[in-house]
Amino acid sequence: MEQQEREHPVQCRANRPHQFSYENGILVTKIEPGRAEGVLNVSENSLNPHGMVHGGALAALADTVGGSCACARGRSCVTAGSSMEFLRPAEGPVITCVATPKKEGHTLSVIQVELSNAQGKLVATGTFTFFMMDQW
Repeated sequence: MEQQEREHPVQCRANRPHQFSYENGILVTKIEPGRAEGVLNVSENSLNPHGMVHGGALAALADTVGGSCACARGRSCVTAGSSMEFLRPAEGPVITCVATPKKEGHTLSVIQVELSNAQGKLVATGTFTFFMMDQW
């Protein structure tokens, strides 16, 4: 199959959410070069024992949206490293994530993420490094 005939990875994500994301209430809502956005629809399965959104759910949202941002120019990638800063308890029906590149490289891309609650308050930030792979 010719390279241009293959489905672009961004289209693939936008048209058919990955099963992991679907099962965890994560939806990528926007992907364009230089920016990606997504949401975590909070459910009982998203909560820690204290009734707040689990840090792992926030990290999964950040990784998913950050990876979408890194791949927005048509390449594929895998997570090489990450760090998260949890700034306040995450509560509410939805958590939003915005991802922007700090560096888009041939081998590595570094993406900054910001997660906010329904009131627009910042609940977490993070930096994700992605290993960039060959185009599809």
